[in-house]
Amino acid sequence: MIAHQKIPLLAALSVAIAVLAGCGEQIRSAQAQAPAGMPPPEVSVVTVAPERIALADELPGRLEASRLAEVRARVAGIVTRRVFREGAEVKENEVLFRIDPAPFQATVASAEATLARADANLAQAGLKAQRYKPLVETNAISRQEYDDALTAQKQAAADVAAAKAALAAARLNLGYATVNAPISGRIGRALVTEGALVGQGAATPLATIQQIDPLYVNITQPAGEALKLQRAMRDGKLQKAGKDEARVSIVMENGEVYPHPGKLLFSDQTVDPGTGAITLRAVVPNPDRSLLPGMYVRARVEQAVQENAIAVPQQAVLRQSGASVVMVVGQDNKIAPRPVKADTAAGDRWIVSEGLKAGERIVVEGFQKAPPGAVVNAVQWKQAAAGNPSPAQSGAPQAQTTNK
Repeated sequence: MIAHQKIPLLAALSVAIAVLAGCGEQIRSAQAQAPAGMPPPEVSVVTVAPERIALADELPGRLEASRLAEVRARVAGIVTRRVFREGAEVKENEVLFRIDPAPFQATVASAEATLARADANLAQAGLKAQRYKPLVETNAISRQEYDDALTAQKQAAADVAAAKAALAAARLNLGYATVNAPISGRIGRALVTEGALVGQGAATPLATIQQIDPLYVNITQPAGEALKLQRAMRDGKLQKAGKDEARVSIVMENGEVYPHPGKLLFSDQTVDPGTGAITLRAVVPNPDRSLLPGMYVRARVEQAVQENAIAVPQQAVLRQSGASVVMVVGQDNKIAPRPVKADTAAGDRWIVSEGLKAGERIVVEGFQKAPPGAVVNAVQWKQAAAGNPSPAQSGAPQAQTTNK
C-alpha cells in the first residue's frame, strides 16, 4: 500500500527534474567556462510558516431586491394625477397616484344618510317598545303586540350596524382613491398616465417599488462541493468561518471587489434535480445604489477557515503534466526538487496541503541560476510593490477553491 502511494510522488519528482534538466545543462556548461572560485548563484527564497486562511468559494449569483411591491389600483376610477417622479426613492405611505374621488365621496354621503335613517328608526322602535312594556303588564295590549315591538327594535339595531359597515366600506374606497406606497424603495416607471381608467374588473398595476438597500444575492453551489466542505468540517480539517453567519464578498463583472461585504443568510436543503446544485442566499448592503436587481455577479463565500495552512507564492510552484513541484533549499544550502499538493489558490499564492512543513525555505526567483543539487546563496524574497497588498501581506487572507 505504501509503495502505491509513493508512485505519484516519484513521478512528480521525475517530471520536475526533467523540467529543470535543460536549464541545468546550460548552467553546468556556463559554470565550466567560468573562472574558478566564482560565488554560488543567488536565489530568492521564502520561509514557509503556518497561518490562518479563510477558504472562499467563488460562485455565480444574481442580485434580487430584498422587497418588491406592485402598486395596484384597488378601486375603479379615472387617474387624475401622478404625484411621484419615476426612478426616485419613495417612502412608505407616500402618495403616488390620485384617482377621481367624486364617485366615492357621493357613496360616503349616501352611506351617512342611510346610517342616519337607520338611527332614527332604531330610536322610534326603542320608544315604542318602552311604551308597550307597562301596557302588556296590565294586559292593556296583547303579548304578541309587545313581542312585535321588541322584534322591530332589534331589526332597527341590525339596520344601524349594516349602515355603519356600509359607511366604513365607502370611506375605505374613498381612501383607496389616493394610492400610497406600500413600502419604501426605488419606484420604477409609471404603468398608467393621467386619464386612464383603472381597477375596472381587476386590480390594475400602476408601478413597481423595489427595496434595493440591502439586496439579496441568490447563489448556486454544486452539491458535491457543499458535501465535501461539510465532511471536512465534520472531520476537523476545517472550521466554520463564523459562529452564525459567513462573510460574502461580491466580485463585479469587471473583476473589481464590491467594497461593502455581506453575510450568508441560509443554505437551501434541497438539491435542484436539473442542475445538481443547491441555492445559497446572502444579503449585501447597497448604500450608494451601485448594485441593481438582476445583475450577474460572482460571490466569494467564506464558508470555512483552515488553521495552520501553508501558503507559498504562485511563481514558486512549478507545474508540469498535472504535477506540482517546489525547489527547496536545505540546511546545507543545496537546492532540491520537492513534489507537493497545491490545489487551492489564496490570492496570488497557492495553499500547499502536502509536501512542505513550517520552517523550510523554497525558491521563488532564480530557478535558472542553479540546477538541482547545486549550492546556492539564499536571500529573502521581496515582493514587488503594488497598489493593493497581496493576501500574503494582509491580516485575513482568503482562499479560493479551484479544480486542479
